[in-house]
Formats: sequence, structure tokens, C-alpha cells
Amino acid sequence: MRRLALAFTLLAGAAQAEPAPIAIGLSAPLTGPDAAFGQGMRAGAEQAVADINRAGGVDGRRLALVVADDAGDPKQGLAVARRFATERVGLVVGPLNAAVASAAVPVYAEAGVVAVTPGVTWAPLTARGHWNVFRTCPNEAQQSAVAGAYLVSHFAGQRIGLVHDKTSFGRGLVDGVARALKASGQGEAAFEALARGDKDPSGLVARLKRARVEAVYFGGLAAEATVLLRAMREAGLTAPLVGSDGLLDRELSQNPAADGTVMTLAPTPRLPETKGAAAKPRAPETELFAAQSYAAVEVLRAGLVGARATEGRAVAAFLHGGQPVKTVLGPLAFEGNGDPKADSRRPTYALQVWRRTPDGRLDYAGNTVEP
Repeated sequence: MRRLALAFTLLAGAAQAEPAPIAIGLSAPLTGPDAAFGQGMRAGAEQAVADINRAGGVDGRRLALVVADDAGDPKQGLAVARRFATERVGLVVGPLNAAVASAAVPVYAEAGVVAVTPGVTWAPLTARGHWNVFRTCPNEAQQSAVAGAYLVSHFAGQRIGLVHDKTSFGRGLVDGVARALKASGQGEAAFEALARGDKDPSGLVARLKRARVEAVYFGGLAAEATVLLRAMREAGLTAPLVGSDGLLDRELSQNPAADGTVMTLAPTPRLPETKGAAAKPRAPETELFAAQSYAAVEVLRAGLVGARATEGRAVAAFLHGGQPVKTVLGPLAFEGNGDPKADSRRPTYALQVWRRTPDGRLDYAGNTVEP
């Protein structure tokens, strides 16, 4: 009995000696219109945490992912930020949406929380002087430059319409394309908006027809692009649509009107294979942010190791130091504002076009076009 009691005592002591895990929050749209993107974020972050723990954690401490649904809504994202601040979750992956980040990042900054976003391309996010925000993606200027160059090259002298979805993401893209057109001396024939969730763009399409547009650039996501394309074709407007990686969605692949639609798309690396586990197929829109979120966890891990501390300002100071961080995306180093350095960004966006396959589907894979 004494030996048994001693054994229990030793086990209890070992359990008590095990250090507490380091919490990493995930603020992602797990419900709502961007849920597929959010599920990709969750998959990438969960795998990164599991892989790091399997390799021994951070200085012998395990990581623990604390998942929260911000629904892509600023109010809910603000509530998530306050919850993480209250619970002393000092490291966060996310948010994904620009409006959510705009509301949440100041709360994180005041609470000493570092946030690494895998998908907010909105340029002003890192121009506001916050010490605590980083991103594993470039801002929308890179996509706008590629799309603008394509439009100037392929539709020189033609009438181009610009449409945004009234979000920071969509407006930022359209403003960038407008600047590219203006620099070429071309300008736009129409500048319109189609709000997210709007199912009746008939008035908008009528204005595009009156403007005699010969191509349309849309800054927004696939759901609204699908609605816009159908309305354009029903109205006899055959102008091709050009958009961003926001069009990467199965919804577009099921829309016959999307044949010929061009989008800017960065290479999407696969997640590392997990030993003994078969890779699970994911939809393209889910895959889009999985690797970016995996890399965000890797960035936070590197900050913890480099700073030799878990305090947010120490982690941020190390990352601001400019030392490249090894990630699934490749080496990442950061500017003082938290943007990836130009020489550490992933390969630039390519132009890919949705085309009908022999079996009647629409697909973009392998269908590249020249800028």
C-alpha cells in the first residue's frame, strides 16, 4: 500500500510540474458567408499546433488553440477580441475580414496581444501605427497591380467598368485598379457598387449597359460575382469579368455564365503531410487560407522562441527585427509595420481563367493567361 501511495504521489507531482500550455487564439469566420474560408483557417491552425506539439512544443511547453467564431462581423469580432484579452490569450491568428480587424486590432494592442492575420489584404491595416499586427499575405495593391496591368494590356482603348462590394477589401481592390487605369491614361467608363447579399443588380447592370462597358472588374467575392454575371448575361451584356482571389469558390464553378472569368490568384501551397494520416481533400476556398494560417502559427512560434518570452510586446519586437522566419509558405521577414518584406513575399499573383471542361464543369486549374 505504501508503494502504491508513493507511486500516486510521484505521478501527481509530475503532473503538477508540467508547465501550462501557451494559448493561441483563432479568430475566424466559422459561420456566415465566409465560413468556408474560416474552416480553412481552423484546419491550418489546428494542424500547425498539432505538428509543433508533436515536435516538442516551444521550450517544452505545448501550444493550445483557443477557437472563436467572429462570423466575419465587426461586432462579433470585437467581442472575440475582448474575450481573448480578458482570458489573457496573448497570441492570435486572425482575423480574416478587414472590418473585423479594424475593430479588433486596437483592443488587442491595448491588451498586449499580438495578432497575425492570414488574409486581411486591406492596406490601411498596417498603416495605422499598431505595434501588434502582422500578416502572412501581401496587401491588395499587389493584386490590383496585376489585374490593372491585364486590363490595360488586353482592353486598351476599350470601356472598362469597375464594381466593388462596399467592403474595405473590395473597395481597396477597385481603387487600385482605378489608379492603374488612370496611370495608363485610360480611366474607367463606370464606377459602381454591389453590396454583399444584394440579389438584384438589375439597376446596376442597366447602368453598365448604358456606359457600354466592354470589360468589368469586380472587387468582391464569388457569391456577388455569380449574381452579377447572371444578371449581365440575362441583359445581353457579354463583357468579361475580371476579379481577385475572392472569386475562388465552388459557387462560381457551377455558374455557366462564369466561363471566361479571369481572377488573380497566388500559388496556394499544400499543408505539410501528417505522418500516418491521409490528406483530406478540401474545397478550393477552404484550401486558400489553410496554409496561410499554418504559417501564422509558425510565425508566432518563431516569435516565442526568438523572444524567449510569451509577453506580446517581446514577441512583436523579435518579429519586427526583420529576421526571416521559416514557414510553410517559405521564409517570411517583416517590415516595421508588420507587412511581409518585399523580398520575402511569395511568388506574385498569376492570372487564371475559368474555362469549361470536357465534362461540362468549370475549372481554373492550369488555365493561366498572360498579363
